[in-house]
Amino acid sequence: MTLTQYPFSGAADIPSMLALAHAFPSEHLRVIDLPYRLSSWALDDPANAALWRDSGDQLIAWAVLQTPFWTIDYVIHPVAEQALHRQVLDWAERRAEAIAGTPAGLPAWNVMAFADQAGRILDLIAAGFANQADAGEDSWSKVFLRRPASRPLTTGNHPPGFSLRPLAGESEVAAYVDLHRAVFQSKNMTAGWRGRTLHAPGYRPDLDMVAVTPDGHLAGFCIGWLGRRDGVVAGQIEPFGVGREHRSLGLAWALLAETVRCLYQSGAEYVYVETDNYRDAALGIYQAIGFEVVRDVLVFRKDFAGII
Repeated sequence: MTLTQYPFSGAADIPSMLALAHAFPSEHLRVIDLPYRLSSWALDDPANAALWRDSGDQLIAWAVLQTPFWTIDYVIHPVAEQALHRQVLDWAERRAEAIAGTPAGLPAWNVMAFADQAGRILDLIAAGFANQADAGEDSWSKVFLRRPASRPLTTGNHPPGFSLRPLAGESEVAAYVDLHRAVFQSKNMTAGWRGRTLHAPGYRPDLDMVAVTPDGHLAGFCIGWLGRRDGVVAGQIEPFGVGREHRSLGLAWALLAETVRCLYQSGAEYVYVETDNYRDAALGIYQAIGFEVVRDVLVFRKDFAGII
């Protein structure tokens, strides 16, 4: 098989990138929520992404250095995994070195892999990525959870005076950005990124839920994405957060449950979510509301010496 690397050419490439992930969902952690990730400002510089095509000009793989997430996202057609995986990782390493010292550069990059992807894991280790599951105090691993529509859903009650509704479009992007930054204690979310999600493939305004305080301020957010996974209509939650001052009011449960309910109402047979598997309050909420772990996810990290 002849495979050729191509530069990312912008929004025109996004539909085929999404289609490749949807064609092989069991091989890839992120599928339904990719429109959110592919709206990030990492792609403001097209050189942060690369595509690989076969001799028939069919997309076979793609990769993105996602600075906001500290991750290397990639999708590879299973038929090319053995031949191409190391090439994708080599490209990512060269790009990481090239952007060192710039705002997009990071001292370490992470790759997520399902714990049962033995071949992929061996490649990651050979390329210098270390499993973070047993890294001592800073150990890090994740889980992929699923909730079936057949399971009864307790929607919960939001606090008196609060309300749940869809985001008010462009007019509320700035307020959303402020809340997102406060929730995750990071300035990575930007108005440009959030604004692009409103026009991303598959975006549904009615699944972009927010919680609102009695005086009209945003208190929480939960975005539902609808697509297909494993042959059926499914949803995914990404991102989800509630302001620290509102976390003991039952608001998180009410907001998450309402988004899940809306996904079921839109035809989802399952709803998925990915989160840390310990030291993460979100995991407790997901499990309490009926999500169950379906696959373990390992985090592999590679440090780049001299990058600050």
